[in-house]
Order: sequence, then structure tokens, then C-alpha cells
Amino acid sequence: MTHQVLVVDDDPTVSDVVRRYLEQDGCRVRLAADGLAALAAVDAERPDLVVLDLMLGGVDGLDVCRRLRRDQPGLPVVMLTALGEESDRVLGLEVGADDYVTKPFSPRELVLRVRSVLRRTAPQAPPRPALLRDGDLVADTGRRTAELAGRPLALTVREFDLLEFLMRHPARAFSRAQLLDQVWGWQFGDQSTVTVHVRRLREKIEADPAAPARLLTVWGVGYRYEPAGHA
Repeated sequence: MTHQVLVVDDDPTVSDVVRRYLEQDGCRVRLAADGLAALAAVDAERPDLVVLDLMLGGVDGLDVCRRLRRDQPGLPVVMLTALGEESDRVLGLEVGADDYVTKPFSPRELVLRVRSVLRRTAPQAPPRPALLRDGDLVADTGRRTAELAGRPLALTVREFDLLEFLMRHPARAFSRAQLLDQVWGWQFGDQSTVTVHVRRLREKIEADPAAPARLLTVWGVGYRYEPAGHA
């Protein structure tokens, strides 16, 4: 299956290198040089994934990501951020990016990250089992959708991956490093990625995110998912 990727970067040299590597990996690539052009391109033809530079002129990458999350909640986004700027990475994850790569980056690493995110959004057969239920929280692993009290939840790719993994392993504590390995497929990386996604997921599944009943912090270890009524 050929995937269509939209690359958004105002540096034509970076865009061209990314385009060539993604095309060599079998993707169809479109380019956009600014935020408004990116939003118009998504409206015209929805891609399978967006590679989005954080630092854009005009409408910046954070605003583009916010709008995509509002209008296209299931569209995967891999963000490009400045080297060593943890605040940029955290901001990108908080507004809904599924993954990030820091500049200067290896094009091969970016291709691997893109491939990893696309693999997680591809239809999987057969699903096992199709539905995960915990009280009024239901995750459909075949459709990759979730509902709370009958209301659809707008989850990003990684948020759904994290929720599915935790619901499949209830009452078990995992460190951030273990979650980074099991959910993201990274043997190393910035563990604040997990912290941000846990916070975002709590905002969507907990009645009071400040006092979570399902997604609990295990001090000195990491996090544990407790089914409703067992926390």
C-alpha cells in the first residue's frame, strides 16, 4: 500500500531531502512551505501522515497541529523540533503530535519514525479482541476508536496505542522506559514523551484528571491502569 505524506517545512533543502527519502521508501509526497498552505493541502486531499516543522513563518507548527487535531483528530503528525529544546518537544506533544524528530536529524531515522506511526494506523487483521471494555470506557481496537459514556473520544495515534496497551495489562505498573519500549517501540528516547501522553489521556478518560481513578501514578515506578471500581 502506498502512503501519502504531507511534508511541511519552509526550508526547501530540508523538504527536498525528506521528500527523496520518503519516496525511496515507497511514499507519495506532497510539500507545503507554510502553515496556511499545509492546512489547505489537508483540506484538498487528506494525507495518511503529516511531517510538520515546528518553526514555520506565519501560522506556526503548533497552531497547524492544533487545527489538525480539531478538524482531523485521527491524522498522524510527526513533528520536527530544534535539537535540545525539550520545551519545544513537550509543547508539540501536548498539542497532539504523535512523534517527533529533532533537527538536525538523520533522514533514515525520520523514515523509520514515519513508518512506525503508519504501521500503527494501518488496518490490523485479525484484531484481538475487537473490543476492550472497562465500565463506561470502550476501546474498539479494530476501528481504533474509543468512547466514554457513549461519547466518542478524539484520541491521537499514540494516545490510542497507550490506552489499548494499558487496558490490555490492567493492575500492572510500568515504568516510563517500559512504556516507551512497548507503545512507541523505542529502546531509548525522551521519557517526557510518555509523561505528556499520560497527561493528555487523563484529560480525556478521567472525570477529574488531577485525581485520576483509572490511570494512576505509581511513585518511583511509573504508571498503572486500574479498571473502574478497583482503584
